[in-house]
Amino acid sequence: MTGIAVPTTPAAPNPFGRFDSPAGPVPADAPHWNRQRRSQMPSHRYRAVTERVELPLVDRAWPARQLTAAPLWVPVDLRDGNQALAEPMDPERKRRFFELMVAMGYTEIEVGYPSASQTDYDFVRLIAETELAPEHVTIVVFTPARRELIERTVESIRGIRNPVVIHLYTATAPIWREFVLGRDRAQLLELILGGGRDVLELAGALPNVRFEFSPEVFNLTEPDYALEVCDAMTRLWDASPERPVILNLPATVEIATPNVYADQIEYMHRNLARRDGVILSVHPHNDRGTGVACAELAVLAGAQRVEGCLFGNGERTGNVDLVTLALNLHAQGVDPMIDFSELDEIRRTVEYCNRIEVHPRHPYAGDLVHTAFSGTHQDAIRKGFAEHRARAEAEGRPEREIPWRVPYLPVDPADLGRSYDAVIRVNSQSGKGGATYVLEREFGLELPRRLQIDFARHVQRLADESGDELDATRLWALFEEVYLGGADAPMAVELGGYEIGEADGRTQTRIVLDRDGERTERVSDGDGPVEALVAALAELGIEVEVLGLHQTSLGHGQDSDALTLLEFRHPAGVRWAAGRGASVLGASLGAVLVAANAVAAASDG
Repeated sequence: MTGIAVPTTPAAPNPFGRFDSPAGPVPADAPHWNRQRRSQMPSHRYRAVTERVELPLVDRAWPARQLTAAPLWVPVDLRDGNQALAEPMDPERKRRFFELMVAMGYTEIEVGYPSASQTDYDFVRLIAETELAPEHVTIVVFTPARRELIERTVESIRGIRNPVVIHLYTATAPIWREFVLGRDRAQLLELILGGGRDVLELAGALPNVRFEFSPEVFNLTEPDYALEVCDAMTRLWDASPERPVILNLPATVEIATPNVYADQIEYMHRNLARRDGVILSVHPHNDRGTGVACAELAVLAGAQRVEGCLFGNGERTGNVDLVTLALNLHAQGVDPMIDFSELDEIRRTVEYCNRIEVHPRHPYAGDLVHTAFSGTHQDAIRKGFAEHRARAEAEGRPEREIPWRVPYLPVDPADLGRSYDAVIRVNSQSGKGGATYVLEREFGLELPRRLQIDFARHVQRLADESGDELDATRLWALFEEVYLGGADAPMAVELGGYEIGEADGRTQTRIVLDRDGERTERVSDGDGPVEALVAALAELGIEVEVLGLHQTSLGHGQDSDALTLLEFRHPAGVRWAAGRGASVLGASLGAVLVAANAVAAASDG
């Protein structure tokens, strides 16, 4: 394809000299606003999904459906997740992880690959010989279609009183048939049926055992062949509503957009024989980063069961994340059927067992996912919290019970066992809302809007200069420095004392001021204390024009200090000062003194 000629200018020096920056033509059909050039990436080596597997559906129904209930969640961390770890879990970690999943409410758990390792075999035996697994929890064990390995697997489950699922798998996609297994379609089907017959022979008479089959790499398998194999297995195992067979259809390696996987699942859902005796399951991986979307669309397409790992551990880029999937439902008003009310404890336990940290931006669970640094986001969140509190009070209901609609927070952090302490944090990207929220949360300090704007300038300056995040302690120190005078601020005039009395039915206020080592006293007749102080300062040549007084408190409860916020006219424009005291009057007089010293300093300068 011919390209559009684009005028060139000398390129700036490239600090990434090893990069082969795109230098091909701009595609001829590109709009004028898109100047991307053809790159040197060898994309021609790969085929589109439509060239690799037949896409079975054109009259799909899943796009019109909605998620209204949770599927059966089946965590495979102890098998699929464990085999992907650089250091597989030791027995203590496996037990800890299993106990966590039981406590969270999972009722079907794949516990291991007992024919592959002694550790897995011993863990299954631990379940058989102890009360580790509550009676309602179904135990799943994994095996390939080889008789000696099936025998070892069946041996491991003997004595388990819980329901048990024996999970048989074989890869069915053309590349795997040709390169790995060396069998054509008919030969592979016979191998799979042979494994199925072995499972039936060795465990079919056990009343608490059911069967599961996975055509591994289902998403790259011809749809008609996948259907043929699955129907053969449900016929062999006599799938029925009373003893259903699980057909698990993995996206073992993601190769397409999630809608393609949904089409494949719906095709199977519509065409499977013995559908009422089949539990249709999916097992998406995350090679393209769309495992969650694949699982959600697959459920819309007819899947009833989802296998995955907590926080998405697994081979390569991992299995689908069961935490994100479930909390996505929670955020849509659908019960996830799992308890996430102590999400940080869940995360810490999984990190311990896997020896892998959860990313700070991981959905729902990361340290920063409920945190806003951006000023516009902070302002919206602060206003959303205020509306939420006011609405709860107006309705006479607890805040945890009313509908959640705080901007930028898809779920209430409190639902997940988190506080609001880290929701708003302040750095150079923050505006007035962030600092205001932190001061209110930590110190109970409510700032009027104009003071919020003024303080934001100082916060921005400090954040730019330091390059650091500003926590509540540093924000309060900055507030003290700017508005309360600060420890190093020059004091041209100080309040030596005041006394309020009454004479002839009128208020009298005596003000004592110290300036340059000299003490002056003035008695004001009929004025309030603030007006009397302003008048006394004026007699010393310090003119303080008070534009507004705002009263708030510092801290929470009866022991909190009063804080007066004073807006005044300064030689350089309108400014703010603050005063702190045990009483409102003491705080107000203190604010006037701070303003007076600022005016005096400006006049002296």
